Amino acid sequence: MKIGTLIPVLTSMVAFSLLPQALAAQSVAADAPVNKADEMVGPINVPGTDVDSVLGMLEMWTGRSILRPQNLPALTLSLQLKHKVTKAEAIQAVETLLNLNGIAVTPMGDRFLKVTPLSAAKSEAPELIEGSTLSLPPSGRLASKLFQLSFLRVGEFMPQIGGLLNPAAGSPPVVFDKANAALITDSISNLQRIETLLNQLDRPALGGLSPKFYTLTSAKASDVVNKMRAMLTGPLQTQLGTATSFNADDRTNQIVLIADPRQYGFFDELIARLDVRADPNTRNEVIYLKHAAAKDVATILSSLVDGQNNPAQNTGRRQSVSVQPASPVSQPNAAPSPPPPVASVMPQLDLPSANQFSDVLTILSEERSNSIVVSGTVDDLRLIHDLVAKIDVLLAQVRIEVVIAEVTLGDNATSGISELGLVISGDKLVGFSGVAAGISVPSATITPGVVGSGPYDLAATINLGTTPRKNNTNILSVPNIVTTHNKEGRIFVGEQRPVISSYLNDTTTGSTLGSGYRSTVNSQRIGIELTVKPLIGPDGSVQLEIIQKVEDVLGEVLIDGNPQPRIGSRETESFVSVHSGEIVVLGGLQRTSQSKSTSRLGPIPIIGDLLGRRSREDTRTDLVFFLRPTVLTNTAADNASAMKQIENFPKTERGKLKSILEPAGSILDASGN
Repeated sequence: MKIGTLIPVLTSMVAFSLLPQALAAQSVAADAPVNKADEMVGPINVPGTDVDSVLGMLEMWTGRSILRPQNLPALTLSLQLKHKVTKAEAIQAVETLLNLNGIAVTPMGDRFLKVTPLSAAKSEAPELIEGSTLSLPPSGRLASKLFQLSFLRVGEFMPQIGGLLNPAAGSPPVVFDKANAALITDSISNLQRIETLLNQLDRPALGGLSPKFYTLTSAKASDVVNKMRAMLTGPLQTQLGTATSFNADDRTNQIVLIADPRQYGFFDELIARLDVRADPNTRNEVIYLKHAAAKDVATILSSLVDGQNNPAQNTGRRQSVSVQPASPVSQPNAAPSPPPPVASVMPQLDLPSANQFSDVLTILSEERSNSIVVSGTVDDLRLIHDLVAKIDVLLAQVRIEVVIAEVTLGDNATSGISELGLVISGDKLVGFSGVAAGISVPSATITPGVVGSGPYDLAATINLGTTPRKNNTNILSVPNIVTTHNKEGRIFVGEQRPVISSYLNDTTTGSTLGSGYRSTVNSQRIGIELTVKPLIGPDGSVQLEIIQKVEDVLGEVLIDGNPQPRIGSRETESFVSVHSGEIVVLGGLQRTSQSKSTSRLGPIPIIGDLLGRRSREDTRTDLVFFLRPTVLTNTAADNASAMKQIENFPKTERGKLKSILEPAGSILDASGN
């Protein structure tokens, strides 16, 4: 061995041999400078020595006896202290050196130190530190500490700090779930790290947050909060943090902010900018309608606004729009209302996607003046004006000429149409076969737009029952209807008969005489009713929904001594499509009637009737409806046919009618009414 290595070892051995005398001197004079913790030692340079030599230095500096097992690891340790240090610092260095090499030093009272392998230190009752470890000098000395958590859950926190513990220290921390605590055995330095970490993390979830109240003076609290939430989304919300919240208290008109005080400045400026008095940017306007119904227009506009704003709500781009259209209150058992006339122009509406209605838009209908009341921003009013200009238009009109004829059927005839020799294609009159009765048409083919044009109305074109062939047709009515798109027109030809609906005999009530017989009489309409609803296409086509209803008196029946009519009813419903000027023919409403006749012979009533001639006849009739729709152009051309008929009037009457009709530009039907 070299002399440089041997001298320190010999010095240590001499020191170990003098240890009993040093301990004796300590007991005699405990306050001697040699035993004070601040006594300086070193420098020390032990490049390589065994465990026993290092334990001897620890025993000398601490003044305690070392208790050790025989199976300590055989290690070669090196200790170098280049400068003089206090005795406490030298002890700290030796304990750390032993801990790094798998040897634990555990105090046993004031006189002994127990030295064990590090893996067995936990079972050797290491020192339990009750207070804070932060006041102790950091070292590798093994100790235990019970950590009591206040806000964190011990079951979630302990697995996260497993990487901070010394893996050679033995078993993992002992967790007490019910007490929310954990017992950790490790070096003093590791215990200090864990305690420092808990001091930072074991805090309330709202730690650092405090509430602040903003009382608004001009704006409404809920409106400002909605604007703030619309602005503070996405990355801005991430920067503010998930714990930051702000809500409105409309009762006190305050905004309650819960945030870190460092964010107060940001919210102070933002809320101050939003809580300002501003002139209202809404306007009220009344839009008077010329052609459409106010309630129908308000319903369409409301549906359009809702349909445009609902997708915006789903994507979070804006708040819902409050639209309050006036709609009639539905009555129980009421028939569903027909679609509004203005619905036909809805496909023509094309709004740019950038035009959005505001959330203050309100639409109401005022039926008395046929107007809509709109409240909203300037842009809202501009959009509503554009929509109303497209909706409030004059719808197309149609004049429907009708001829109702009753045709008496022969024995071989199946219908009135075949009896007249008419050629029908798709319910439309296209010609006739042979010499039809009363059809004054120049050729056998009827061309749409030719028949009925000029001075010929439908009744003149179809002149039934005037040919020499036979007189089997009777024209019952020649009415005309002028109506608009999707608006019903109705014709009724007949009478109203009184019908007893209830009958009461109050001649005697108990012992009191009444006034006699009392009857309640209602009016019953009996005749021919035709209902037509046209749908006018842009190309001049007309779709007709036609309902035919015929009621006849078949006879009488006695009810409680009162004769009541027996009413037969026939009804059909058709839907046909034609072009302007084409003739629609509908038949099939047949009826069979019986008639009896007797010719008397002689003046004696009974004998004369018996000897006279009697006859009985069954007659079949069929109602045939001729309809010709003509789409009106709302110009003077619509009056051409009527004006030509006026030419046939006497001169005095013709001048009066022209002076009335020509300035007004009225549209007359084909009959001149």
